[in-house]
Amino acid sequence: MAALGRTARLLLRSSLTQAQRQLSATAHGGHSGLAAKWRMLSFLIALPGVGVCMLNMYLKQQQHHTHERPEFVPYAHLRIRTKPFPWGDGKKTLFHNPHLNALPDGYEGDE
Repeated sequence: MAALGRTARLLLRSSLTQAQRQLSATAHGGHSGLAAKWRMLSFLIALPGVGVCMLNMYLKQQQHHTHERPEFVPYAHLRIRTKPFPWGDGKKTLFHNPHLNALPDGYEGDE
């Protein structure tokens, strides 16, 4: 019985050391070809793709540069202010755009 236990331990130990050797060899440089392939794909496909998308959005923005301000309609359920905002005069939101965002009583500058 003791001989069987020793043999099992010896086999288990040898299989573990082989697995550790294979893992360390793979981590050391076994996938260098795969890494180079992904690096080339990133430079040749991904970066030009991002550049084309940026150019597309820039050209679309130049084409639609002027934005018309929507007509102000005083709906009761929009722009409800139960208490003032803690900054500025209390009427404007934190990211207020006077050209596009209306206050409760209308756009700024419209009389």
